[in-house]
Amino acid sequence: MTDHADREKAGGSDRAGFRTRAIHVGGEVDPVTGAVVAPIHFASTFRQPGAGQWGEYDYSRSGNPTRTALQQTLASLECGRTNQCAGALAFSTGMAAIHAVTMLLKSGDHVVAGTDIYGGAYRLLHQICDASGIRVTLVDMTQPDAVEAAICADTKLIWGETVGNPRLTVPNMLAIAEIAKKHNVITGVDNTFATPALMRPLEWGIDIVMHSATKYLGGHSDCLGGTLAVANKELFDRLYFIQNATGAVLDPMSCFLIARGLKTLDLRIREQSKTALQLARWLESHDKVRSVLYPGLSSHPQAELAATLFDSELPTSEKCFGAMITFELDAPLEKVKRVCQNTRLFHLAVSLGAVESLIEQPATMSHASYAPEDRAKHGITDSLIRLSVGLENFADLQEDLERAFDA
Repeated sequence: MTDHADREKAGGSDRAGFRTRAIHVGGEVDPVTGAVVAPIHFASTFRQPGAGQWGEYDYSRSGNPTRTALQQTLASLECGRTNQCAGALAFSTGMAAIHAVTMLLKSGDHVVAGTDIYGGAYRLLHQICDASGIRVTLVDMTQPDAVEAAICADTKLIWGETVGNPRLTVPNMLAIAEIAKKHNVITGVDNTFATPALMRPLEWGIDIVMHSATKYLGGHSDCLGGTLAVANKELFDRLYFIQNATGAVLDPMSCFLIARGLKTLDLRIREQSKTALQLARWLESHDKVRSVLYPGLSSHPQAELAATLFDSELPTSEKCFGAMITFELDAPLEKVKRVCQNTRLFHLAVSLGAVESLIEQPATMSHASYAPEDRAKHGITDSLIRLSVGLENFADLQEDLERAFDA
Protein backbone atom coordinates (compact mmCIF):
# COMPACT_ATOMS: atom_id res chain seq x y z
CA MET A 1 0.00 0.00 0.00
CA THR A 2 1.13 3.56 -0.69
CA ASP A 3 0.53 6.62 1.45
CA HIS A 4 1.38 10.30 1.04
CA ALA A 5 4.74 10.02 2.81
CA ASP A 6 5.79 7.13 0.56
CA ARG A 7 5.06 9.18 -2.54
CA GLU A 8 6.99 12.18 -1.24
CA LYS A 9 9.95 9.93 -0.37
CA ALA A 10 9.83 8.37 -3.83
CA GLY A 11 10.90 11.63 -5.43
CA GLY A 12 7.60 13.06 -6.66
CA SER A 13 5.01 14.92 -4.64
CA ASP A 14 1.25 14.78 -5.15
CA ARG A 15 1.55 18.24 -6.67
CA ALA A 16 3.93 17.07 -9.39
CA GLY A 17 2.60 16.52 -12.91
CA PHE A 18 1.47 13.17 -14.26
CA ARG A 19 4.61 12.54 -16.33
CA THR A 20 6.88 13.46 -13.42
CA ARG A 21 5.11 11.07 -11.06
CA ALA A 22 5.11 8.32 -13.69
CA ILE A 23 8.91 8.52 -13.79
CA HIS A 24 9.81 9.24 -10.17
CA VAL A 25 7.13 7.84 -7.82
CA GLY A 26 8.09 4.24 -7.10
CA GLY A 27 11.29 4.70 -9.11
CA GLU A 28 13.78 5.60 -6.39
CA VAL A 29 17.49 5.47 -7.10
CA ASP A 30 18.95 2.19 -5.82
CA PRO A 31 20.57 3.10 -2.45
CA VAL A 32 23.25 0.42 -2.80
CA THR A 33 24.56 1.07 -6.32
CA GLY A 34 23.08 4.43 -7.28
CA ALA A 35 21.40 2.84 -10.32
CA VAL A 36 18.66 5.13 -11.68
CA VAL A 37 16.66 2.05 -12.74
CA ALA A 38 15.68 -0.10 -9.79
CA PRO A 39 16.88 -3.74 -9.81
CA ILE A 40 14.38 -6.54 -10.47
CA HIS A 41 13.89 -8.73 -7.40
CA PHE A 42 13.33 -12.28 -8.62
CA ALA A 43 13.57 -13.80 -5.13
CA SER A 44 10.67 -16.08 -4.22
CA THR A 45 11.40 -15.95 -0.48
CA PHE A 46 13.18 -13.62 1.95
CA ARG A 47 15.34 -14.32 5.03
CA GLN A 48 13.57 -13.35 8.27
CA PRO A 49 15.13 -11.74 11.36
CA GLY A 50 14.01 -14.55 13.65
CA ALA A 51 11.48 -17.34 14.16
CA GLY A 52 8.06 -15.74 14.35
CA GLN A 53 9.56 -12.34 13.49
CA TRP A 54 8.58 -10.95 10.11
CA GLY A 55 10.43 -8.50 7.89
CA GLU A 56 8.81 -6.26 5.31
CA TYR A 57 8.86 -9.15 2.81
CA ASP A 58 8.59 -12.87 3.49
CA TYR A 59 7.25 -14.65 0.36
CA SER A 60 6.81 -13.15 -3.09
CA ARG A 61 3.14 -14.05 -3.37
CA SER A 62 2.50 -11.81 -0.36
CA GLY A 63 4.83 -9.02 -1.44
CA ASN A 64 7.81 -8.32 -3.66
CA PRO A 65 9.92 -5.12 -3.85
CA THR A 66 9.53 -4.86 -7.63
CA ARG A 67 5.77 -5.25 -7.39
CA THR A 68 5.63 -2.75 -4.54
CA ALA A 69 7.43 -0.15 -6.65
CA LEU A 70 4.98 -0.60 -9.52
CA GLN A 71 2.01 -0.40 -7.16
CA GLN A 72 3.34 2.85 -5.69
CA THR A 73 3.53 4.37 -9.16
CA LEU A 74 0.04 3.19 -10.02
CA ALA A 75 -1.47 4.52 -6.80
CA SER A 76 0.04 7.95 -7.41
CA LEU A 77 -1.17 8.12 -11.02
CA GLU A 78 -4.68 6.89 -10.21
CA CYS A 79 -5.30 9.33 -7.37
CA GLY A 80 -4.12 12.32 -9.37
CA ARG A 81 -4.00 15.38 -7.13
CA THR A 82 -6.81 14.29 -4.81
CA ASN A 83 -5.18 11.52 -2.71
CA GLN A 84 -8.31 9.40 -3.23
CA CYS A 85 -6.36 6.14 -3.32
CA ALA A 86 -5.60 3.73 -0.49
CA GLY A 87 -3.33 1.66 -2.71
CA ALA A 88 -2.93 -0.37 -5.88
CA LEU A 89 -2.53 -4.09 -6.56
CA ALA A 90 -0.84 -5.76 -9.53
CA PHE A 91 -2.27 -9.05 -10.81
CA SER A 92 -1.12 -11.68 -13.30
CA THR A 93 -3.74 -10.59 -15.87
CA GLY A 94 -6.57 -8.13 -16.23
CA MET A 95 -9.08 -10.93 -15.84
CA ALA A 96 -7.42 -11.99 -12.59
CA ALA A 97 -7.94 -8.44 -11.33
CA ILE A 98 -11.65 -8.46 -12.28
CA HIS A 99 -12.04 -11.94 -10.78
CA ALA A 100 -10.63 -10.65 -7.48
CA VAL A 101 -13.33 -7.96 -7.44
CA THR A 102 -16.06 -10.55 -8.00
CA MET A 103 -14.65 -12.58 -5.09
CA LEU A 104 -15.88 -9.80 -2.81
CA LEU A 105 -19.32 -11.28 -3.53
CA LYS A 106 -21.12 -14.35 -2.19
CA SER A 107 -23.90 -16.61 -3.42
CA GLY A 108 -27.16 -14.70 -3.66
CA ASP A 109 -25.53 -11.36 -4.39
CA HIS A 110 -26.47 -9.35 -7.46
CA VAL A 111 -24.31 -7.43 -9.96
CA VAL A 112 -25.40 -4.63 -12.27
CA ALA A 113 -23.02 -4.58 -15.24
CA GLY A 114 -22.80 -2.60 -18.46
CA THR A 115 -24.00 -3.93 -21.79
CA ASP A 116 -20.87 -2.53 -23.52
CA ILE A 117 -18.12 -4.48 -21.76
CA TYR A 118 -15.16 -6.65 -22.71
CA GLY A 119 -16.10 -10.17 -23.81
CA GLY A 120 -13.88 -11.74 -21.14
CA ALA A 121 -15.69 -9.81 -18.41
CA TYR A 122 -19.04 -10.87 -19.87
CA ARG A 123 -17.86 -14.52 -19.85
CA LEU A 124 -16.65 -14.26 -16.23
CA LEU A 125 -19.98 -12.82 -15.08
CA HIS A 126 -22.16 -15.24 -17.04
CA GLN A 127 -20.20 -18.50 -16.90
CA ILE A 128 -18.22 -18.30 -13.65
CA CYS A 129 -20.05 -15.97 -11.27
CA ASP A 130 -23.48 -17.35 -12.13
CA ALA A 131 -22.24 -20.85 -11.25
CA SER A 132 -21.58 -19.50 -7.74
CA GLY A 133 -25.13 -18.24 -7.39
CA ILE A 134 -24.32 -14.62 -8.23
CA ARG A 135 -26.97 -12.97 -10.40
CA VAL A 136 -26.08 -10.49 -13.15
CA THR A 137 -28.22 -7.85 -14.84
CA LEU A 138 -26.87 -6.06 -17.92
CA VAL A 139 -27.88 -2.42 -18.23
CA ASP A 140 -27.11 0.43 -20.63
CA MET A 141 -24.66 2.39 -18.49
CA THR A 142 -25.26 5.58 -20.47
CA GLN A 143 -28.66 5.72 -18.72
CA PRO A 144 -28.07 6.33 -14.96
CA ASP A 145 -31.80 6.01 -14.26
CA ALA A 146 -31.74 2.50 -15.76
CA VAL A 147 -28.76 1.61 -13.56
CA GLU A 148 -30.62 2.75 -10.45
CA ALA A 149 -33.77 0.92 -11.53
CA ALA A 150 -31.78 -2.34 -11.81
CA ILE A 151 -30.51 -2.12 -8.22
CA CYS A 152 -32.26 -4.44 -5.78
CA ALA A 153 -31.79 -5.39 -2.13
CA ASP A 154 -29.13 -7.98 -3.09
CA THR A 155 -27.09 -5.70 -5.36
CA LYS A 156 -23.53 -5.47 -4.08
CA LEU A 157 -21.55 -4.37 -7.16
CA ILE A 158 -21.97 -2.09 -10.17
CA TRP A 159 -19.41 -2.92 -12.88
CA GLY A 160 -18.89 -0.80 -15.96
CA GLU A 161 -16.26 0.62 -18.29
CA THR A 162 -15.31 4.28 -18.57
CA VAL A 163 -15.20 3.76 -22.33
CA GLY A 164 -17.22 0.76 -23.44
CA ASN A 165 -15.76 -2.13 -25.40
CA PRO A 166 -16.40 -2.37 -28.33
CA ARG A 167 -18.97 0.39 -28.97
CA LEU A 168 -17.03 3.13 -27.12
CA THR A 169 -20.01 4.27 -25.07
CA VAL A 170 -19.16 6.82 -22.37
CA PRO A 171 -21.28 6.31 -19.21
CA ASN A 172 -21.87 9.11 -16.74
CA MET A 173 -19.83 7.45 -14.00
CA LEU A 174 -20.09 10.53 -11.76
CA ALA A 175 -23.86 10.08 -11.61
CA ILE A 176 -23.53 6.31 -11.22
CA ALA A 177 -21.06 6.76 -8.33
CA GLU A 178 -23.60 8.94 -6.53
CA ILE A 179 -26.36 6.40 -7.12
CA ALA A 180 -24.15 3.60 -5.78
CA LYS A 181 -23.28 5.57 -2.64
CA LYS A 182 -26.99 6.19 -2.00
CA HIS A 183 -27.69 2.44 -2.18
CA ASN A 184 -24.47 1.36 -0.41
CA VAL A 185 -23.21 -0.52 -3.49
CA ILE A 186 -19.55 -0.91 -4.48
CA THR A 187 -18.60 0.56 -7.87
CA GLY A 188 -15.87 -0.83 -10.11
CA VAL A 189 -14.83 0.37 -13.55
CA ASP A 190 -12.52 -0.89 -16.26
CA ASN A 191 -10.51 2.18 -17.32
CA THR A 192 -8.27 0.36 -19.81
CA PHE A 193 -9.29 2.35 -22.90
CA ALA A 194 -8.89 5.78 -21.29
CA THR A 195 -5.86 5.08 -19.05
CA PRO A 196 -5.14 7.17 -15.93
CA ALA A 197 -3.51 9.76 -18.21
CA LEU A 198 -6.94 10.75 -19.60
CA MET A 199 -9.41 9.69 -16.86
CA ARG A 200 -9.07 9.09 -13.12
CA PRO A 201 -12.38 7.63 -11.87
CA LEU A 202 -11.34 7.56 -8.19
CA GLU A 203 -11.68 11.35 -8.33
CA TRP A 204 -15.36 10.88 -9.27
CA GLY A 205 -16.15 8.69 -6.24
CA ILE A 206 -15.66 5.30 -7.91
CA ASP A 207 -14.43 2.64 -5.44
CA ILE A 208 -12.26 0.39 -7.65
CA VAL A 209 -10.49 1.16 -10.93
CA MET A 210 -9.19 -1.74 -13.01
CA HIS A 211 -6.76 -1.80 -15.92
CA SER A 212 -5.63 -4.53 -18.22
CA ALA A 213 -1.99 -3.47 -17.86
CA THR A 214 -1.23 -5.65 -20.88
CA LYS A 215 -2.58 -2.78 -22.97
CA TYR A 216 -1.62 0.89 -22.64
CA LEU A 217 0.20 0.69 -19.31
CA GLY A 218 2.74 -1.79 -20.68
CA GLY A 219 2.29 -0.48 -24.19
CA HIS A 220 4.49 -2.85 -26.17
CA SER A 221 2.59 -6.17 -26.49
CA ASP A 222 5.26 -7.99 -24.49
CA CYS A 223 3.70 -8.80 -21.10
CA LEU A 224 0.44 -9.69 -19.36
CA GLY A 225 -0.84 -7.91 -16.30
CA GLY A 226 -3.81 -6.39 -14.52
CA THR A 227 -4.16 -3.72 -11.84
CA LEU A 228 -6.65 -2.46 -9.29
CA ALA A 229 -6.56 0.96 -7.65
CA VAL A 230 -8.76 1.18 -4.57
CA ALA A 231 -10.29 4.25 -2.93
CA ASN A 232 -10.44 3.24 0.73
CA LYS A 233 -8.28 1.17 3.05
CA GLU A 234 -10.94 -1.29 4.23
CA LEU A 235 -11.75 -2.29 0.65
CA PHE A 236 -8.07 -2.35 -0.28
CA ASP A 237 -7.33 -4.71 2.64
CA ARG A 238 -10.12 -7.06 1.55
CA LEU A 239 -8.80 -7.17 -2.02
CA TYR A 240 -5.21 -7.66 -0.85
CA PHE A 241 -6.36 -10.60 1.28
CA ILE A 242 -8.11 -12.12 -1.76
CA GLN A 243 -5.04 -11.62 -3.93
CA ASN A 244 -2.69 -13.14 -1.37
CA ALA A 245 -5.06 -16.05 -0.64
CA THR A 246 -5.66 -16.91 -4.29
CA GLY A 247 -2.20 -16.08 -5.61
CA ALA A 248 -2.77 -14.34 -8.96
CA VAL A 249 0.09 -11.88 -8.48
CA LEU A 250 2.16 -10.20 -11.18
CA ASP A 251 5.65 -11.63 -11.65
CA PRO A 252 8.71 -9.37 -11.14
CA MET A 253 9.73 -9.23 -14.81
CA SER A 254 6.26 -8.14 -15.91
CA CYS A 255 6.20 -5.60 -13.06
CA PHE A 256 9.44 -4.13 -14.43
CA LEU A 257 8.11 -4.00 -18.01
CA ILE A 258 4.85 -2.30 -16.99
CA ALA A 259 6.68 0.17 -14.74
CA ARG A 260 8.90 1.02 -17.70
CA GLY A 261 5.84 1.43 -19.91
CA LEU A 262 4.23 3.84 -17.45
CA LYS A 263 7.12 6.26 -17.91
CA THR A 264 6.04 6.94 -21.50
CA LEU A 265 2.29 6.33 -21.11
CA ASP A 266 1.26 9.98 -21.25
CA LEU A 267 3.34 10.67 -24.36
CA ARG A 268 2.14 7.53 -26.14
CA ILE A 269 -1.58 7.87 -25.47
CA ARG A 270 -1.61 11.50 -26.54
CA GLU A 271 0.16 10.87 -29.84
CA GLN A 272 -2.02 7.83 -30.50
CA SER A 273 -5.13 9.86 -29.68
CA LYS A 274 -4.19 12.57 -32.18
CA THR A 275 -3.81 10.01 -34.96
CA ALA A 276 -7.03 8.27 -33.91
CA LEU A 277 -8.98 11.52 -34.21
CA GLN A 278 -7.59 12.08 -37.71
CA LEU A 279 -8.53 8.54 -38.74
CA ALA A 280 -11.98 8.82 -37.19
CA ARG A 281 -12.71 12.01 -39.13
CA TRP A 282 -11.48 10.41 -42.36
CA LEU A 283 -13.52 7.25 -41.80
CA GLU A 284 -16.62 9.30 -41.06
CA SER A 285 -16.37 10.87 -44.52
CA HIS A 286 -15.66 7.58 -46.34
CA ASP A 287 -18.37 6.29 -48.67
CA LYS A 288 -17.77 2.65 -47.65
CA VAL A 289 -18.22 3.35 -43.93
CA ARG A 290 -21.74 3.29 -42.46
CA SER A 291 -20.93 4.80 -39.05
CA VAL A 292 -18.00 5.70 -36.81
CA LEU A 293 -17.89 5.60 -33.00
CA TYR A 294 -15.17 7.75 -31.46
CA PRO A 295 -15.65 9.93 -28.34
CA GLY A 296 -13.81 12.86 -29.92
CA LEU A 297 -16.31 13.20 -32.78
CA SER A 298 -19.29 15.54 -32.41
CA SER A 299 -21.43 12.71 -33.83
CA HIS A 300 -20.71 10.45 -30.87
CA PRO A 301 -23.87 9.91 -28.77
CA GLN A 302 -22.08 11.02 -25.59
CA ALA A 303 -19.79 13.63 -27.16
CA GLU A 304 -20.73 16.36 -24.67
CA LEU A 305 -20.19 14.09 -21.66
CA ALA A 306 -16.91 12.80 -23.12
CA ALA A 307 -15.65 16.38 -23.41
CA THR A 308 -16.27 16.73 -19.67
CA LEU A 309 -14.75 13.43 -18.51
CA PHE A 310 -11.68 13.12 -20.74
CA ASP A 311 -8.72 15.29 -19.75
CA SER A 312 -10.93 17.18 -17.31
CA GLU A 313 -8.26 19.76 -16.43
CA LEU A 314 -7.60 20.80 -20.05
CA PRO A 315 -9.54 23.07 -22.40
CA THR A 316 -11.52 21.31 -25.12
CA SER A 317 -9.03 22.23 -27.84
CA GLU A 318 -6.27 20.34 -26.01
CA LYS A 319 -8.23 17.27 -24.93
CA CYS A 320 -7.40 13.73 -26.05
CA PHE A 321 -10.09 11.06 -26.40
CA GLY A 322 -8.14 7.83 -26.56
CA ALA A 323 -6.83 5.72 -29.42
CA MET A 324 -9.67 3.23 -29.96
CA ILE A 325 -12.04 3.55 -32.93
CA THR A 326 -15.02 1.38 -33.80
CA PHE A 327 -16.74 1.65 -37.15
CA GLU A 328 -19.26 -0.21 -39.26
CA LEU A 329 -18.68 -1.01 -42.90
CA ASP A 330 -21.55 -0.87 -45.32
CA ALA A 331 -20.82 -4.49 -46.24
CA PRO A 332 -21.78 -8.10 -45.32
CA LEU A 333 -19.79 -10.35 -42.99
CA GLU A 334 -17.45 -11.92 -45.55
CA LYS A 335 -16.40 -8.54 -46.93
CA VAL A 336 -15.82 -7.23 -43.41
CA LYS A 337 -13.57 -10.23 -42.70
CA ARG A 338 -11.71 -9.59 -45.95
CA VAL A 339 -10.97 -6.00 -44.93
CA CYS A 340 -9.59 -7.17 -41.57
CA GLN A 341 -7.43 -9.78 -43.29
CA ASN A 342 -5.97 -7.43 -45.93
CA THR A 343 -4.32 -4.74 -43.82
CA ARG A 344 -0.54 -4.72 -43.62
CA LEU A 345 0.25 -2.22 -40.86
CA PHE A 346 -2.87 -2.97 -38.81
CA HIS A 347 -2.21 -6.47 -37.45
CA LEU A 348 -5.27 -8.72 -37.30
CA ALA A 349 -5.15 -9.56 -33.59
CA VAL A 350 -7.02 -9.23 -30.32
CA SER A 351 -5.65 -6.95 -27.59
CA LEU A 352 -4.97 -3.25 -27.97
CA GLY A 353 -3.05 -0.28 -26.62
CA ALA A 354 0.44 -0.99 -27.94
CA VAL A 355 2.74 0.96 -30.24
CA GLU A 356 1.67 -1.12 -33.26
CA SER A 357 -1.84 -0.72 -34.67
CA LEU A 358 -4.31 -3.61 -34.48
CA ILE A 359 -7.58 -4.43 -36.24
CA GLU A 360 -10.24 -6.96 -35.27
CA GLN A 361 -13.85 -7.96 -35.78
CA PRO A 362 -15.42 -8.04 -32.29
CA ALA A 363 -18.31 -10.39 -33.18
CA THR A 364 -15.93 -13.25 -34.02
CA MET A 365 -12.92 -12.29 -31.90
CA SER A 366 -12.87 -10.21 -28.68
CA HIS A 367 -16.63 -10.59 -28.08
CA ALA A 368 -17.22 -14.08 -29.45
CA SER A 369 -18.03 -15.21 -25.88
CA TYR A 370 -21.17 -13.03 -25.85
CA ALA A 371 -24.36 -14.98 -26.37
CA PRO A 372 -25.46 -14.33 -30.00
CA GLU A 373 -28.71 -12.77 -28.83
CA ASP A 374 -26.81 -10.39 -26.52
CA ARG A 375 -24.46 -9.40 -29.34
CA ALA A 376 -27.44 -8.56 -31.52
CA LYS A 377 -29.27 -6.79 -28.68
CA HIS A 378 -26.29 -4.62 -27.73
CA GLY A 379 -25.17 -3.59 -31.21
CA ILE A 380 -22.14 -5.87 -31.68
CA THR A 381 -22.94 -6.47 -35.33
CA ASP A 382 -21.04 -8.55 -37.88
CA SER A 383 -20.14 -5.36 -39.75
CA LEU A 384 -18.39 -3.83 -36.72
CA ILE A 385 -14.60 -3.34 -36.85
CA ARG A 386 -12.45 -2.20 -33.92
CA LEU A 387 -9.15 -0.38 -34.39
CA SER A 388 -6.40 0.12 -31.84
CA VAL A 389 -4.35 3.00 -33.24
CA GLY A 390 -0.62 2.78 -32.63
CA LEU A 391 2.26 5.18 -33.18
CA GLU A 392 2.61 4.82 -36.93
CA ASN A 393 2.16 7.84 -39.22
CA PHE A 394 -1.42 8.83 -39.95
CA ALA A 395 -0.90 8.82 -43.73
CA ASP A 396 0.48 5.28 -43.65
CA LEU A 397 -2.42 3.97 -41.58
CA GLN A 398 -4.93 5.76 -43.81
CA GLU A 399 -3.36 4.23 -46.91
CA ASP A 400 -3.36 0.79 -45.28
CA LEU A 401 -7.11 0.95 -44.56
CA GLU A 402 -7.91 2.32 -48.01
CA ARG A 403 -6.01 -0.56 -49.59
CA ALA A 404 -7.96 -3.04 -47.46
CA PHE A 405 -11.28 -1.41 -48.40
CA ASP A 406 -10.38 -1.76 -52.08
CA ALA A 407 -9.50 -5.43 -51.58
